[in-house]
Amino acid sequence: MATPVDPGADPLAAALFAEVFMADQLARTVVSKALPKGMEISHFSVLNHLARAQEERTPAQLARTFHVTRGAMTNTLSKLEWAGHIHIRPDWDDARRKFVAISPAGRAARDAALAALSPVIGEVVKAVGVEKVRAVLPVLRELRLRLGAED
Repeated sequence: MATPVDPGADPLAAALFAEVFMADQLARTVVSKALPKGMEISHFSVLNHLARAQEERTPAQLARTFHVTRGAMTNTLSKLEWAGHIHIRPDWDDARRKFVAISPAGRAARDAALAALSPVIGEVVKAVGVEKVRAVLPVLRELRLRLGAED
């Protein structure tokens, strides 16, 4: 087990996480405002994941992917199913398990959300600078992978 670190002992680490937390909060606010009415970030995230994966996922797999509880994922999936954005079917080999797939309406909703988000996030990238964004992506990716390995 790692030895606890005095948060004041490493100002670089504290500054990094403060910036990541604030950027996350601001990004979520900007994205939430740009998404089509009624769509939440969690809805878009699941639809985007399913569209990119191009295959079914179980609710448990989705919960692990997004680092949320099964209950939280069930809630999100219920809202997406009600909206007609996903199809949930039983596993024909194991009735206790279900599979989730994006529906044509879900793909259209995801595409509409991407169309609404693209100009907003594109402006941020342009303002920061493409080269700076390209340079920071590997660092953010490694940070995400290291934090995800803690699970």
